Amino acid sequence: MKSLELNITEDFKTFIETYKEKLSSLFTERIDEQEMSTKRGLPPFVLRQILECNPLSTFIPDQYGGRGAKTHEALTMLETSSYQSLPLSLMMGINGALFLQPLANYGRENVKKTVFPRFIEKKNMGGLMITEPDFGSDALRMQTSFIEENDQYRIRGTKHWAGLTGWADYWLITARQQDEDGELSRDIGFFIHETNKGGIEVEEYYKNLGLYMLPYGKNNIDIKVPAEYRLEPKSTGVKMMLDVLHRSRLQFPGMSTGYLKRMLDEGLEHCKNRFVGGRSLFTYDQVRERLSALQSYFTVSSAMSYFTSSNVTIEDDTSRMDLAANSIKTVTTDYMQAAAQSLLQLVGAKGYRLDHIAGRSLIDSRPFQIFEGSNDILYQQITESVLKMMKRSKISNLYEFLKQYNLTENASEFYKENLNFELDTKMAQRKMVQLGRAISRIVSLEMTLRLGEKGFNSDMISNSIKALRNETHALITSFSNESHAQVVEEYADNSSWINFLSPQSNNA
Repeated sequence: MKSLELNITEDFKTFIETYKEKLSSLFTERIDEQEMSTKRGLPPFVLRQILECNPLSTFIPDQYGGRGAKTHEALTMLETSSYQSLPLSLMMGINGALFLQPLANYGRENVKKTVFPRFIEKKNMGGLMITEPDFGSDALRMQTSFIEENDQYRIRGTKHWAGLTGWADYWLITARQQDEDGELSRDIGFFIHETNKGGIEVEEYYKNLGLYMLPYGKNNIDIKVPAEYRLEPKSTGVKMMLDVLHRSRLQFPGMSTGYLKRMLDEGLEHCKNRFVGGRSLFTYDQVRERLSALQSYFTVSSAMSYFTSSNVTIEDDTSRMDLAANSIKTVTTDYMQAAAQSLLQLVGAKGYRLDHIAGRSLIDSRPFQIFEGSNDILYQQITESVLKMMKRSKISNLYEFLKQYNLTENASEFYKENLNFELDTKMAQRKMVQLGRAISRIVSLEMTLRLGEKGFNSDMISNSIKALRNETHALITSFSNESHAQVVEEYADNSSWINFLSPQSNNA
């Protein structure tokens, strides 16, 4: 595995500090953050001032006016955004990972010269449309189709749950080619469409449960796209889609690290200043246990930010980085939700308000476990990836494989006794999900160990190792347990407790 030498320039330090100060001013002084959290959308003057800092320039190559599309700069920008506002960070991530980076990697030169300056100079925004009402996780069966007409493509279909619905100036839209018999190709095409050209009708705006800042909805599409605005895959469209999705998942720590730091800071401040029974909450053992978990989440997410920044450049093809990408996405998003749950428990009743950061974070962080691949599905895919590699390596013992695999070679030593068994390649789906959870934590530990070697706070690393070891041991134990419950389909039979009260009980 390569490790890049990262150059943190003074220019970037100034850039990110200016951006940080602008967000702090906007979210704590200029507007009522709590009031804004209960209203949909974002005040235009707020968005305008945010974009004046050109945060999206971190995703754009320097030859088009950007900062060079350096991974560590993009992740730092996302981290800075998510500390103040998780929805804002998601907005930046959608623009960057799901539009600007695919354009940089697969767009034609003349299109890049046209589109990129619009993001720098006119503060445009872009999003991605993949998901369809009847084909969510089963994206390869999407029904949005395209046909060639002269020097352009006509694209028709329905997309939904695209972040920035009704807002984005540009869309990256996926579709399958339709032949003369009406059959759809197995491959996928990506097309760039400028919204002001028409053809995208918002049929419905969804009343999304959280992430109020971002509009979502259902879009009817009937557009014509010039041939040059189709992205050019290096091999197949499916592989290009994997590269786009894996690259995005690898960058989730940008959003999660700042968010988790905010959860940690909020928890520490509350517990140190709140007194119960005549003493600070911070002195209670159970409270310190929760705070320690928050610190561990932040440390692991930081390790993943370091991993992505030091191993992934804009030029790299990430289509084969499924195990790293899926581990990072699942673990960071599980930790985001767990952190919100802990903060809410620490704060108590007042945290269960939409205008309190604990309650808001609980709702805002939940969809991260669902979009860009449901975590249950990704955990299964992690196990499938390991099984395929074990088969190719002709290794059947899980520990023997993990100790020679570069994403687990050091961390696997902590679980030698637990992992020293032959893996059944025909395990049930629920077992694959359980094992995928465990493997993702082993990958997380490997990344944490490597960050520790670079000099990250040793106490934080030590505590995170302990937390990950405990969590992984519990997951492996659960996987090894052969006893599991089944669904009772005719559950209504003899399942009303009141029928079993004795006459004496009725007269009591």
